[in-house]
Amino acid sequence: MDSLLVRLKPFDPRRGHVLRRFTYAGVKIHEERGWYRVSKPVGEYLRSVRQVASDEYSPLAFDVCTEEEAKALDMREEVETKVRRSATDEVRLSPARNDGALTTAHLAEPAKGNGVDPKGRKDRG
Repeated sequence: MDSLLVRLKPFDPRRGHVLRRFTYAGVKIHEERGWYRVSKPVGEYLRSVRQVASDEYSPLAFDVCTEEEAKALDMREEVETKVRRSATDEVRLSPARNDGALTTAHLAEPAKGNGVDPKGRKDRG
C-alpha cells in the first residue's frame, strides 16, 4: 500500500485540538473537508505532528489510517454521535431501585425547642 488517509482531528479546544488547517509538502489540509489521500512518506510525517509544534505533550494533530481503519473510525463516530433515542428505537426498561433507598420522607421532623434551628444556628431566645 503506497498511500494513507489523513485528516485533522475535529476542532475541540477543550481537548487541545485547535488546528483547522495545515500545509505540508504542498498539501493543504482543512479540518472541515475530512479525509485526504496522501503518499505514505507524507502520512508517516503527519502521524507525528502535534497540535502545538513546540509542545511535545500536546495532542496529535492528525488521524492517519489505512482505508479500512478510516471506514471503521467513521462508523464508530457515527454511532457515538447518535446519542438521543427516538420512540421507535429499541429502548430497554430502566428499573427503579427503591429497595433500601433513603428519601426525605424517611427523615424525622426536627424536634422543636432543642436550641438549634433547621439551618444549624443556635436559638437566640
